[in-house]
Amino acid sequence: MTRHHDEHEPPGDVESLEQALGYKFHDRTLLERALMHSSAATEEAAESNQTLEFLGDAVLDLAASDLIMRQHPGCTEGELTRMRAALVSARGLSHVARELDLGRWVRLGKGEARSGGKHKSRILADCYEAVVAAVFLDGGYPAARAVVERTFADQIANAVPSGTDYKTELQELTQRLYRTTPTYTVISVSGPDHARHYEVAIRLGSESLAQGEGPNRKSAEQMAAQAAVAEIKRRQDKQTSA
Repeated sequence: MTRHHDEHEPPGDVESLEQALGYKFHDRTLLERALMHSSAATEEAAESNQTLEFLGDAVLDLAASDLIMRQHPGCTEGELTRMRAALVSARGLSHVARELDLGRWVRLGKGEARSGGKHKSRILADCYEAVVAAVFLDGGYPAARAVVERTFADQIANAVPSGTDYKTELQELTQRLYRTTPTYTVISVSGPDHARHYEVAIRLGSESLAQGEGPNRKSAEQMAAQAAVAEIKRRQDKQTSA
């Protein structure tokens, strides 16, 4: 949940930002540079976060691709590409940046600060990319991937191919073919609170049709529904070719 603070509250120690990221820097100057907007860099004769933003864009694309592929192994290249594009869009990045409250720490020039720069989506999105790059330079790809996974956990878990809702597709398919609707049952929940793992089973009448798993019930149900749709279509194709 986004943390609220007084508009004039000073940035304070970056330890709380490290806690939100789930990563402790060995070289905090990298994090400080990631938070340095070009408007402040010009006034302070310092290095801005623009080159880190450039690197972070590439690291984020790799990490998001990696995580989405693992979460949605049955998707096509096109579906994976659309899901990644939605995640790493300016809107997606600024949302995560607001959840982290990055506006509290970003350093802005006086004019940019007066114009509300700490609330601007583009500045926040760029800052998030720069922070990811700083983590990459400080701790390597595994550390950067872990930060992306932690900060994008809900979005990655709930991502579905654009225009695709497998639960709705399954319901329409079973009503048309079998005049019934599927039932979903959680068969197991494991893992600590911050890393839950759900397994869901789908039944059609007395028949067990498919199973799915994910970090929350919603994503596990979508994965199970995707598998069920594929199974029903496979059966239909087999009947057609018989």
